[in-house]
Amino acid sequence: MKNVAIRINGSAVAPPADPRVSLLDFLRETLHLHGTKKGCNQGACGACTVLVDGERIVSCLALAVQYVGRDIVTIEGLAGQDGPHRLQQAFIEHDGFQCGYCTPGQICSAVGMAAEARRGLPSHVTDDLSARRIALTRDELRERMSGNLCRCGAHNGIIAAIAETYARAAE
Repeated sequence: MKNVAIRINGSAVAPPADPRVSLLDFLRETLHLHGTKKGCNQGACGACTVLVDGERIVSCLALAVQYVGRDIVTIEGLAGQDGPHRLQQAFIEHDGFQCGYCTPGQICSAVGMAAEARRGLPSHVTDDLSARRIALTRDELRERMSGNLCRCGAHNGIIAAIAETYARAAE
């Protein structure tokens, strides 16, 4: 059987030998990408959110070997050569973090969420389910980001940063 790599932040990486290793542990313990945080380790808090082929997942519930041949982007992979991703910059400008623990997962989740909205995927609060364009209102953003918890009180800054980055871009 041919061994295929996992692409992580643009680099090919051999999958772990042990098929029981979670993607989160593989990122943190093997690859030393510590930006992805281990929160609840049960898929409930969103601190470990990463992007797989542009879609957001919680990496604590995923086995690394499931992602052979796929593209994974962590918080470390979002910034470009020119500096931080525009959402990372918006988090700074809007004080979208306090302790910062949830910030990487919040940012990765918001990038994936914006792509979902651009594809026309409705949320629980979307008024028109047949709409091709979904307005990212405050309620829409809050619902779509509800899987990512902030325990220290930066929620208003988080929503403001996401709104500035994506809601206004959709207008």
